[in-house]
Amino acid sequence: MTLNQLGYFYQAAVLQHFNQAAEKMNITEPSLSRSITALEDELGVTLFEKRGRNVILTKAGEVFLEYVTQILDDVKRAEAKMHQLATDGGHIDIAYVSPLARVFIPSTVRSFLEKEENKNITFNFFQDITSINIEGLKKGKYDLIFGSYSADEPGIEFVPIIRQEIVAILPPGHPLTLKETVEATDFADYQVLGYTRHSGLGKYTRSFFKKHDVSPDFICESPDENGIASLVAQGFGIALVADVDAIHRDDICIRHLVSHESFSHTVYMGYMADKYQLPAIKRFIQFVRDTCS
Repeated sequence: MTLNQLGYFYQAAVLQHFNQAAEKMNITEPSLSRSITALEDELGVTLFEKRGRNVILTKAGEVFLEYVTQILDDVKRAEAKMHQLATDGGHIDIAYVSPLARVFIPSTVRSFLEKEENKNITFNFFQDITSINIEGLKKGKYDLIFGSYSADEPGIEFVPIIRQEIVAILPPGHPLTLKETVEATDFADYQVLGYTRHSGLGKYTRSFFKKHDVSPDFICESPDENGIASLVAQGFGIALVADVDAIHRDDICIRHLVSHESFSHTVYMGYMADKYQLPAIKRFIQFVRDTCS
């Protein structure tokens, strides 16, 4: 059976007249009659009985009308939803690393939703390390991710959005607080806290030490700056971290690296390059590009 056949049946059932139903559906009465006869043959039941110039539903026709009404209502709702997705509605699933959870993600999404054309768009938020977020993106769980760049993912378009300086954080009273800047070799003399080694920043900060031939005494790993900063504040060690809001606290001392050793970390927005994107996702991607350029 086809959707047209269901529409013909529905109009004939409501109007109880084949000719009027044909006029409403913009077809000839013989065409409508043939379509309903073919439907009856396919279903193996008689749907209508003639009553003079009118028709009435049989018992089977009444049962079928209940299902057809629901089907046609579902089709209308689906059409309306698709129209909304194509215009001012839609849903976006984004995943990001924890340093972006406090300010960047909430403020960016709020600014996006404040635009009139975006007010009907909804979001789901997920937080994890970059490698896991990339896997979720490739499997279709997420539409967009925010985190570190991965050179081994040619199918993902990475857009730079934030540049973060990498700094040293120290507990109050630590000997290195007497210095205005810190250098790589200083990390060889003290216990060090670091990012989880398999995370984007974990790999990146370790590359700094490798470049300068320093082998720090890592005593603990943490997935984000909140955990690292809290341990540093309690005197567990020192750390090399991205300069984010979480480390600006009264019980932490921040020192820049010496100028010839300074380096920074870039946060990227990532999405599947060749995947169809709903209009809402395209608008959000462009919004992030415009606001972070």
